[in-house]
Amino acid sequence: EIIDQVRQAWGLTLRDGFGQTETTAQIGNAPGQPLKPGSMGRPLPGYRVALLDVDGNEADEGEVCLKLDPRPLGLMTCYEDSEEKTAEAMRGGYYHTGDVAMRDADGYLTFVGRADDVFKASDYRISPFELESVVLEHEAVTEVAVVPSPDPVRLAVPKAFVTLARDRKPDADTALEILRYARKQLAPYKRVRRIEFVTELPKTISGKIRRVDLRKLEAERRGRGAKDPGEFFEEDFPGLKESAA
Repeated sequence: EIIDQVRQAWGLTLRDGFGQTETTAQIGNAPGQPLKPGSMGRPLPGYRVALLDVDGNEADEGEVCLKLDPRPLGLMTCYEDSEEKTAEAMRGGYYHTGDVAMRDADGYLTFVGRADDVFKASDYRISPFELESVVLEHEAVTEVAVVPSPDPVRLAVPKAFVTLARDRKPDADTALEILRYARKQLAPYKRVRRIEFVTELPKTISGKIRRVDLRKLEAERRGRGAKDPGEFFEEDFPGLKESAA
């Protein structure tokens, strides 16, 4: 959405990339190569990127890791005064970023989410980042965070915590509008099935959304069987056509 808005407003093309405080830019859509909107691009010079699955094997989807032989010049030396944290990040011959991505046939990498934010719903792997990007396209939404909501049938379903534009009401009509929009854009197994309107999202000092706080809140709430004002589930709307997902 942001890429399209900038292109329409100023005629400029934003080029996504990926890097961390611990490194320089590792991945990018460098000039001279075809641009794939939504993709972080390809590994940049000086970095050999591997995607490791949960078993530590290289795959087309997994944690973004940097091979340490040879060690990239753009990688930090260590975490100051934390040998344990350094050893955890540098284990197994790789530097582990803690972020998950997928690679297509052309070698382009697409961000999936933080390793500890990705979750399963009906045994399907769900990327909060992907769902948030879709919900954020709706004109009523200003901010959104997606977390797993415990469910007796699917074990977990995607739930979106949403802050609204000033002219929109946090009511059932708005919830139905957003749910319908998301259903049109997402595969059945990825559908946002619950929404809660909030005035603000918990964030770190640097402005990053603290999904861990929302996950904890949601688990506690579902554990006691409570449903607060401002929460809307897809089953609240019989008019929503349910698929077999």
